[in-house]
Amino acid sequence: MLFRWTTRPLRMAGLLQGDVVAWRWAAASVVGTSHIHNGDRLQDAYSVAKFGEDGFFAIVSDGAGSAKYGAYGAWLTCRFLSVRFREWSRANPDLPSDTELADWVDELRDRISAIATQRESTARQFAATLAAIFVTPDKAVTLHIGDSAVVGRRGTEWDVLCWPENGEYASSTYFVTDDPEPRLNITRHSREHDAFALFSDGVGDLALSHLEQLAHSRFFDPMFRPVDAASGEGRLIELSAKLATYLAGPSVCERTDDDKTLILISGG
Repeated sequence: MLFRWTTRPLRMAGLLQGDVVAWRWAAASVVGTSHIHNGDRLQDAYSVAKFGEDGFFAIVSDGAGSAKYGAYGAWLTCRFLSVRFREWSRANPDLPSDTELADWVDELRDRISAIATQRESTARQFAATLAAIFVTPDKAVTLHIGDSAVVGRRGTEWDVLCWPENGEYASSTYFVTDDPEPRLNITRHSREHDAFALFSDGVGDLALSHLEQLAHSRFFDPMFRPVDAASGEGRLIELSAKLATYLAGPSVCERTDDDKTLILISGG
């Protein structure tokens, strides 16, 4: 079954300082065909939530297939940072500093190490990537470790806010649990994007041109039309279900056998 969108008129209202944006999103995470054949579970995890009048955070994490507890590491990464984002947004009108964000990642690593010790394992067995964005009324900040990605729509262009990073060897990348410290990238952005997408590396070959280092507008433009056109705010349940069907369908699985997570967030 192909992913078919409704065709309401596209709303492309410009962003003005002080405008309140009704953020809404479709999100799905599906297990890859290679994992199904091997009897493995879904290794990806994600989290999205609104806060305040005009803010949201979103996180995608991909557990390492070679790690025994990679799926749990991905879930814990999303859960831990979601709690930190919520706590921060309730008490602070602005974004946390780079130092505070790095401290959160250090706390997450300490939590993973403690759980690993309880299970008589190592932190490496909980290896997971991280791609997150935290948006307030006038700014945004991204956190990134590994080969997931974040893009944003500015006018009719798609900017890659976090480009996937691979490790020193083929099919390798960086993880939250890397020793002695993770390859954490924190980037700040002015509020000039009216839509965002976060995705794990299973979607990367569909969404990005690695040769040109660009996001494929021919992928994102049609994917966002029904999200842009939807009414209301928050999670779009029906579109999320259709997105899951699309990601699990043959047109996608013929191109990638990995787990696939995609979050489409629109304020346009």
